[in-house]
Amino acid sequence: MQPQRIELLKKLLPGFIPLFVFITIDEIWGTKAGLIAALAIGVLELAWIGYREKRFDRFVLFDTLLLMALGGVSLLLHNDIFFKLKPALVELILCAVLALSAFSKVNVVALMSRRYMKDIELSEQQMTQMRKSLKLMFFVFSAHTALVFYAAFWLSNEAWAFISGGLFYILFGVIFIFELWKQKRTQKSLAEEEQLPIVNESGEVIGKAPRSVCHGGGKLLHPVVHLHVFNKKGAIYLQKRPLNKLVQPGKWDTAVGGHIAFGEDLQTALQREAWEEIGLKNFSARLLKQYVWESDVERELVYVFTTHDFQSIHLHSDEVEEGKFWTPKQIAQNLGKGLFTPNFEHEFSTFFNSK
Repeated sequence: MQPQRIELLKKLLPGFIPLFVFITIDEIWGTKAGLIAALAIGVLELAWIGYREKRFDRFVLFDTLLLMALGGVSLLLHNDIFFKLKPALVELILCAVLALSAFSKVNVVALMSRRYMKDIELSEQQMTQMRKSLKLMFFVFSAHTALVFYAAFWLSNEAWAFISGGLFYILFGVIFIFELWKQKRTQKSLAEEEQLPIVNESGEVIGKAPRSVCHGGGKLLHPVVHLHVFNKKGAIYLQKRPLNKLVQPGKWDTAVGGHIAFGEDLQTALQREAWEEIGLKNFSARLLKQYVWESDVERELVYVFTTHDFQSIHLHSDEVEEGKFWTPKQIAQNLGKGLFTPNFEHEFSTFFNSK
């Protein structure tokens, strides 16, 4: 997501070039020369973008025309205050776009991303990160806009030129470096995180991703194992999730459920998870079914196993608060009451409730 946002900023930055050209030329040869140079640069930009990218850049046109209008008024009235306010007015529009994108449901920046970069799709996690960055940009550039207004009325021409031009570049550079640093830190953190296999619906491994990414709303399909443990009377062993769990705390769940690690096979994952969660080992299990389960935050390919080997069960981990056997009748009487996890209720109703 970060490279996509940087690429978008590169697309929008040409619209500010006429302004920066004017500020430079104005300092050396005066307002008229600056306006002529800015107009020439704006026209050349429009022609170049039209030739290279086969599109008409309205932002460059808007920036150039607004520059000409305010500069013309400034020359006619012999009062440069109108012109000095121009950078603040342009940046005020930028702040409005940032505010709309960061604080409302209409993310204009994301819509512009899809327009400028075809086939781009952002996950919920990426959209959340984008909104955080847009909020930061909004507050920084809002403060800069207020400073430009102040400089236009009460500071010298030199101070105004630096604040409206050079300082903007500096702030933009600081934000760019901060976002780059944040991206590198995130990449380092993800590289050290547990990696899960990414699979298709047939179970074929097609890649890998960090655990937090799989659970971050991107809906990357990853495999998990579930083990239902029965006793001789047909009762089903369930574990109670601790209250400190982020997902479904305090609810009764499948006896064993866990992720398959990258490079790990089904049986190894099943034996490992069974031992880690309920202390079960040296058991045999039958693969009953595999299906895709999707929640608000993730998408799993679930391999459902059953076993009647329960004798070695002993809880030894803080991952499970307690465990006990439930009869199918007891479970059926409590379905839909918030006692069980939705995933368990789905599996019980689909595979075992007819027994």
